[in-house]
Amino acid sequence: MTTVVWFKRDLRTHDHGPLLAAVETGRPVIPLYVVEPEYWQLPDTSDRHWGFIRESLTDLDRQLRSMGSRLVVMHGHILDVLATLHAHYGIGRVFCHQETGGQWTFDRDREVIRWCQAHSSEFREWQQFGVVRRLPDRDQWDDRWQDLMQQPVMAAPAYLPIPDDNLAGWPDSGSLAAPDVNHCLPCPDRQTGGSTHGDRLLASFLDRRVVGYQYRISSPNTAGRSCSRLSPHIAYGTVSLRHIYQQSKATASHASTLPRKEKSLRSFRSRLHWHCHFIQKLEDEPELELRAIHRDLEALKDGPGEPERLQRWQQGITGWPLVDAAMRALRHSGWINFRMRAMLMAVASYQLWLHWRDPALHLARLFTDFEPGIHYPQVQMQSGLTGINALRIYNPERQSVRLDPDATFIRQWIPELGGVPDDLIHTPWLMTQAQRQRYGGDAYPLPVCDHEQAAREARQSVGRFLAEHVRPEETERVLARHGSRRGPVQRRPRPAPQQTATDHGQLSLFGES
Repeated sequence: MTTVVWFKRDLRTHDHGPLLAAVETGRPVIPLYVVEPEYWQLPDTSDRHWGFIRESLTDLDRQLRSMGSRLVVMHGHILDVLATLHAHYGIGRVFCHQETGGQWTFDRDREVIRWCQAHSSEFREWQQFGVVRRLPDRDQWDDRWQDLMQQPVMAAPAYLPIPDDNLAGWPDSGSLAAPDVNHCLPCPDRQTGGSTHGDRLLASFLDRRVVGYQYRISSPNTAGRSCSRLSPHIAYGTVSLRHIYQQSKATASHASTLPRKEKSLRSFRSRLHWHCHFIQKLEDEPELELRAIHRDLEALKDGPGEPERLQRWQQGITGWPLVDAAMRALRHSGWINFRMRAMLMAVASYQLWLHWRDPALHLARLFTDFEPGIHYPQVQMQSGLTGINALRIYNPERQSVRLDPDATFIRQWIPELGGVPDDLIHTPWLMTQAQRQRYGGDAYPLPVCDHEQAAREARQSVGRFLAEHVRPEETERVLARHGSRRGPVQRRPRPAPQQTATDHGQLSLFGES
């Protein structure tokens, strides 16, 4: 009887518990990846995700071949694939990592468990991150996260036993055809997938790029180099989070005489902790993919909003330069820093008054590092739907002056404004017709609306809704289930709705790495 190691979002061979456990059984091992057509029709998937995955599968196959095995890649429903392999080899065990994805992946995993039970095959899962399945309450979470991060990093196996036929005839990564992806979004500057590239990024980050990390990750001009850029590798598991954490700790021990570097490393590790904190939210409530965290706030907006506003936001032509530059950069590269992501979502939710779901799906498709467990709780937090966080209403003009004072980022991504001087480029709608003719900018649109007036109206609307429709017991439920803490739950008042956050780096980490 063979053991199937089912690779999902864990495309590596090092620090891989299921792979090592499969070797220890002493039975033949089939390393398996399944391209699932239904998954690629989901509204939050795109071809830029597939491009990163395909490169990662090629790298994974190379690693497995060095161990005397190879990756079997099959198209179809996972149950059909398992049935085919079972008929040929007999499957005694299915080993894999836990996956905290959307409702589709939760349902698919349950089907696999039932299949294994029906065929008397052992099914075992390992923790992928510091996310605890069936966590009884949040009070225990931090200690359990720390325990997992301190466990030894597992080396890759030296050799994998394979079936007698050497897996002959089964498709591999070299013959891999792209699935029929529902959303095709060209990404000219997408990051390259695979553990090899992930390891190089980690080494360069810890060696030199980390210094000043906590100060440089907010500006779009410095974040591209100062962030680790490991986020897609963490999302698809080409590099182990525990390995990253421990390498960071080891680097810090050698950096004790360099206080700036040591402080930067501590800041980075804190974000690894927040990474799992947010994924735990979706693990505990998978339906957050589809509805508001605070159930009373699902009714805050009646519908998706004006289609033209959504389209202008998606295309990067809202008329607010930093917002549009961020969206265009994201479309081009599949990555922007956390502050720009938070601003994009907040502007869509408040100034444009769009329902959170459509902007969330659009951003999910654009992010190469799309991680459902971080993405859905984060976009809801930026949209004011948690009931336990202050409203984060970004002023696009103020953020532009603060984070891109010389308009370097704006000019890079909005060539229509290339000739506009610094004192006008952040507010091109204030230019006179004579100035527009003199400096250019006629091709750049006027704003969708008055952002300050729209922000005031949004704040007032949310405030009225909170006062009239939000139940304290639901707020307490959200806090007890999802709130951050290191000890027993502390009851605390709901934040005043008029609060506006302009600096919240410690929480807004999606895509930060």
